[in-house]
Amino acid sequence: MPDIPLRALNDDNTLPAIGFGTYPLKDSEPVESALALGYRLIDTAVNYENEQAVGEALRRSGIPREEVQITSKIPGRHHGYDDAVASVKGSLTRLGLDYLDLQLIHWPNPSVGKYTEAWQALVDLQKQGLVRSIGVSNFTQEHLAAVIEATAVIPAVNQIELHPRFPQTHMRALHDELGIVTEAWSPLGKARAPLAEPAVVTAAERLGVTAGQVILRWHIEIGSLPIPKSATPSRQAENLDIFGFELTDDEVAAISGLAEDGGRLFGGDPRTHEEM
Repeated sequence: MPDIPLRALNDDNTLPAIGFGTYPLKDSEPVESALALGYRLIDTAVNYENEQAVGEALRRSGIPREEVQITSKIPGRHHGYDDAVASVKGSLTRLGLDYLDLQLIHWPNPSVGKYTEAWQALVDLQKQGLVRSIGVSNFTQEHLAAVIEATAVIPAVNQIELHPRFPQTHMRALHDELGIVTEAWSPLGKARAPLAEPAVVTAAERLGVTAGQVILRWHIEIGSLPIPKSATPSRQAENLDIFGFELTDDEVAAISGLAEDGGRLFGGDPRTHEEM
């Protein structure tokens, strides 16, 4: 079983330094495989429509509940205070759990204008013990400032699009300043993953690892917590095996240098993109 380091959160909780993404997986088998291989942070969401499968995988795994951390996310249609509370309770029911380890707001959906209400709901649910840690996803500096001003509570996590084509330098620096852990969705960059770029290939050859492992290790080196997804057990194992080697500063800089203007995968700018 791999020895996965822990990341400290601003609420005195911790998260494993890598997680397992479940979108768009619908069945429990890939999650069961991930748990068997050693993943201990599983990321789901209401809009993934797979919370029940994740809960089934956890129960079938036989792993004690307290050893696995489960994340879910509130969708845009549930941003009103009462709706957000009901959304979290619905997630718990589908997952078959008494509490969530990390609950996020999936997108700020600024046209709805209720993400601060959803955040207040999470603050209160944390006090009630239904969620251990609370955070956000796809929030910009402006959105973060709004929830902090409204509640005086700083999110523990902001899960954002982050990969070598879009390294989010500004947001990572802001998170460091505020004490927020940066989680990365689509950490490899999906179809635009720079697996054949010299900056990645050269490091992989030096280390005797795969290009994908180099990119995931780049996340660790820059302070990002990646959440890769794969339904293939061999790839799941490969993605998890990134703590036995290190990149040089020059290699990290070269991979960061793959950034592109407009590097988002699908134009998901949180100031305009919304998911209900």
